[in-house]
Amino acid sequence: MNILGISCFYHDSAASLLQDGEIIAAAQEERFTRKKHAPRFPKNAIEYCLDEAEIEASALGYVVFYDKPILTFERLLMSYLTVAPKGLRSWLEAMPLWLGKKLHLSKIVRKEIGYEGEVLFTEHHEAHAASAFYPSPFEQAAILTMDGVGEWATAIYGFGKGKEINLKKELHFPDSLGLLYSAFTYFTGFKVNSGEYKLMGLAPYGEPKYKDIILKELIDVKDDGSLRLNLLYFDFLGGLRMTNQRFATLFDGPARKPETQITQREMDIAASIQAVTEEVVMKMVAHVHKETKQKYLCLAGGVALNCVANGCILRDGPFEDIWIQPAAGDAGGALGAALSVWHRFLENERNVKPGRDGQQGSYLGPAFSNGRIKAFLNENNYPFQALNPTERARIIAEKIAAGKIVGYLAGRMEFGPRALGARSILGDPRKMETQSVMNLKIKYRESFRPFAPTVLEEKASEYFEIDRPSPYMLLVAKVQEKRRLPQSPDKGQGILELLKVKRSDIPAVTHLDYSARIQTVNREVKPDYHEVMSEFEKLTDCAVVVNTSFNVRGEPIVCTPEDAYLCFMRTEMDVLVLEDFLLLKEGQPEWEEAKEWRKDLILD
Repeated sequence: MNILGISCFYHDSAASLLQDGEIIAAAQEERFTRKKHAPRFPKNAIEYCLDEAEIEASALGYVVFYDKPILTFERLLMSYLTVAPKGLRSWLEAMPLWLGKKLHLSKIVRKEIGYEGEVLFTEHHEAHAASAFYPSPFEQAAILTMDGVGEWATAIYGFGKGKEINLKKELHFPDSLGLLYSAFTYFTGFKVNSGEYKLMGLAPYGEPKYKDIILKELIDVKDDGSLRLNLLYFDFLGGLRMTNQRFATLFDGPARKPETQITQREMDIAASIQAVTEEVVMKMVAHVHKETKQKYLCLAGGVALNCVANGCILRDGPFEDIWIQPAAGDAGGALGAALSVWHRFLENERNVKPGRDGQQGSYLGPAFSNGRIKAFLNENNYPFQALNPTERARIIAEKIAAGKIVGYLAGRMEFGPRALGARSILGDPRKMETQSVMNLKIKYRESFRPFAPTVLEEKASEYFEIDRPSPYMLLVAKVQEKRRLPQSPDKGQGILELLKVKRSDIPAVTHLDYSARIQTVNREVKPDYHEVMSEFEKLTDCAVVVNTSFNVRGEPIVCTPEDAYLCFMRTEMDVLVLEDFLLLKEGQPEWEEAKEWRKDLILD
């Protein structure tokens, strides 16, 4: 039985394929079109999934969509009518897509991929819940999903046991923790549905001085974590903006314009909304625990990508353990929809392996053979060194230890927003300059943005205050106290000055508050990456490397060797690894467009 799951027409469109309940493939459309957060119908991602399974569309038993468009259309219509005639412009902009595509999903599926069978639809948060519970390592667990909005629901909780999911209660639009966080993302000058993690990364630079104002004026939070938004301050019901002038008055001036200087106000706003988010999430979690009486918790939805809040749940929450869907946003809905059909609609049992999730490290995308890569390099006359498998890891580790920035493409591409050692840029965490070099010369992004560490799973507790694996980079924990360096009191220093302060013996991955967004790497799940890191430890006595996604700001993570080489040549990366081939920047032919491209990127 082949089941294809699809998400599209909002953001982060994706496709996934199950074969007799096993996850065969999953990928976001953006990786193929090279348009970040691509909302279009995921034709390329679907083609990849079918190719990976070696089947045609005619072999599909079901195609399932992660949302019920009729209910979403109903919500939009009711919202516009509530504020009419104010929302007329927004309504006119939205309707062509709805009338032309979103209400005709079945026809589009049949036309685009030649499928003649039945098209099913799950509810949005049902898909999130399924993506959280079914791949988890728990036989039974509580489930909590939180995002901007699905059809009407903005959060939902319940529990799963075996193949069954029982969803208990929902929070409904417009009352939404996800939309609240996105409103602050917009107000601080970042892109909605894209820049929320930037806001989270900015929070440690500020003080939560606006927290009480948010709780008093913007939201009414109940003991169970449910909330009501004060819509006088927001403009998302019928307007084209998230916030309005009242909101600006409340926070000491207009919204920050994108790409302008970040001031102390934005830092304090970020700290404030992060503190509020953590408080609301912890109340929700406590209520879910009380109502479900479960030991374990599964999370999905865009808010579940807030790894700082996740760390709070694990550290201070009532559950013994948590599991978070790596593609927690809308992309993961494609996987959840397919899993829901297999287990809920077709009533197939789960095969839970204690201590092991079913996500396969989230390495569910395309891989490229050495033969394919060698042909690409030879065809273009790109100089390379073929690596002997017995020496490969040591040679790569030596480059990192020498301070080189290494682009690394190996194995199947990751599904979800995080690079996990298959499409990563690697660096030495011991060097202070690694953070600034990677931000300014490789990623071309804001200097305040922190980098994540990858640590050998068996050594994680030696470096960080964490006592379990974190394979998907979705948990934040503090650097061990013995590794921290004493700090002088902050006397109103700006971001650039704060970035120059060494905070631990792994400074490139230690954030302002000594925190780090951790990925642990397991020898069995990702052996090539684990081997590189093991060799790096032998050389340096450090079991940690810097790991950031293989892309530049504004572009998706690379997919193919061609994508990787282009990114390598456009940036100031030193080394490129494509499976068993190593390329040095100084040996490559001159790349004429690199300087102009970098200038355009920075201006953009």
